[in-house]
Amino acid sequence: MSEFDFCPWMFADHATQDERGEQLAYQRGLAGLRSAGDRSFISPLAAIHQADLTLGTDSYIAAHVYLTDEVQLGDNTSLNPYAVVRGPVRLGSGVRIGAHASLVGFNHSADPDTPIHQQPIVSKGIAVGDDVWIGSNAIILDGVTIGEHSIIGAGAVVTKDVPAWSVMVGNPARRVRDRRDQARTAGLTTKLADFAAQARDQAPQLLDRYRTGDTFADQPATAPTVRAVCDAVEIADLLLNAPPPRSDRDDLVHRLAALQDPATGLIPELGETGPPSLDSGSAYHILSVGHALDLLGAGLPHPIQAVRKDPAQLVADLDGLPWAKRAWSAGAWVDILATGLHWNRTLFDAHEPTETLFGWLLTRQDAFTGLWGSPSAGEGWRQPVNGYYRLTRGTFAQFGLPVPRPEQTIDTVLAHTRDSRFFADGRGTACDVLDVIHPLWLCGRQTRHRSADVQAWARDRLTATLTHWHPEAGFAFSPAPTTGAEHLPSLKGTEMWLAIIWLLADVLGDSGALGYRPRGVHRPEPA
Repeated sequence: MSEFDFCPWMFADHATQDERGEQLAYQRGLAGLRSAGDRSFISPLAAIHQADLTLGTDSYIAAHVYLTDEVQLGDNTSLNPYAVVRGPVRLGSGVRIGAHASLVGFNHSADPDTPIHQQPIVSKGIAVGDDVWIGSNAIILDGVTIGEHSIIGAGAVVTKDVPAWSVMVGNPARRVRDRRDQARTAGLTTKLADFAAQARDQAPQLLDRYRTGDTFADQPATAPTVRAVCDAVEIADLLLNAPPPRSDRDDLVHRLAALQDPATGLIPELGETGPPSLDSGSAYHILSVGHALDLLGAGLPHPIQAVRKDPAQLVADLDGLPWAKRAWSAGAWVDILATGLHWNRTLFDAHEPTETLFGWLLTRQDAFTGLWGSPSAGEGWRQPVNGYYRLTRGTFAQFGLPVPRPEQTIDTVLAHTRDSRFFADGRGTACDVLDVIHPLWLCGRQTRHRSADVQAWARDRLTATLTHWHPEAGFAFSPAPTTGAEHLPSLKGTEMWLAIIWLLADVLGDSGALGYRPRGVHRPEPA
């Protein structure tokens, strides 16, 4: 036994002439060795039986490798100690097989009428492309082809063909990413950092663009709105870590707090008449005003009475929502209700029970799609997918609870991303993209299911989104014309896309390059 038996990679550079002669003599006497390239090494401690073996140049077989049948090694290919390779197995060039890995190019039949020991052997063989690394204790089963440039993680069990450039882990092995992602991510990291720096530098001018006197409008030359003020607060917090420039914090707090209706706890739109309700468009202000005040170090002054319902009434209200045709609206209603419950708990120590709400949600979720609501011919999965975002944002995400059936949800949401009506040719409003990436991000915190597909979509969408920034104006709600002025820059579009960019980058593990993290409506942490 020599050091080369267990460290055979040292043979080419460190073996003496006598040791090289001994190795050549051993190879000449090895039954079944058809050919061996220059500087190849086969440990005498390897168990090579009934073999039809071919080695390329600079390839080696370490001690205690168990090798049988037809096995081909290309150039610069290695079998490390205790690997099992039973042919037919063809390894390309530049392949590394880790210690204790097993590549078994045959199998037994499984006829239930025949004892296992009498089953005939079947064989399709294994093919491994160039530049592949198979980690220690990995198992490659018969019939598998591993594409070039792939990495098979330690302990993985590969049962199906592996595309080129794959990184595979687990049992059964699943593709977690494309090996080229690292190079792509390096370039994307720079783009994210450059984008964030540009956005921070331009934030004061951007916010001034939408200022109307002492308040804000969503777009220049339009009427001020409650949400526009809140969006300005969120953007300033995100990019400047401060209130909007030329705005007095105490004045903002006073004006926003004064908007709340003491009787219902809701916040009507400027100029809105009549009592506000959970069914009105202004009910969203529970989110926007509540979080804007929170970012300013304050809070809503009154409890939200509108969300206080007895269990029977809450169940009736939930049952009466338009889940079949307008699941988006239904999910938004749940988001608003749950956020009201959250503010009551956080600000007023009012612990209204949430068991009825979560119990209803858990028992009404579709077990096959992971969503609430059904697709339609007119909009496909858009309504239930967008409703899923609003619903889970206010409930499971906000209360820090795991979402049920994350794998089914990921499958359905990814199916929705292929709907060309909403995502092809540069389309995809802030709502449509946010309502996809947040569910994928949220479910991805619980499972790696189809993570490569999720990351591929996130990367493509992120790369496109970064090009849509308008200097000193921000983002438009829609990158392509839809209705009205949605394709023009706005505070709403800017606030939403900044959060979307963070979510897209975080799915790719690169949100840190942005130097910001949403803390308002779209914050990733539970409230």
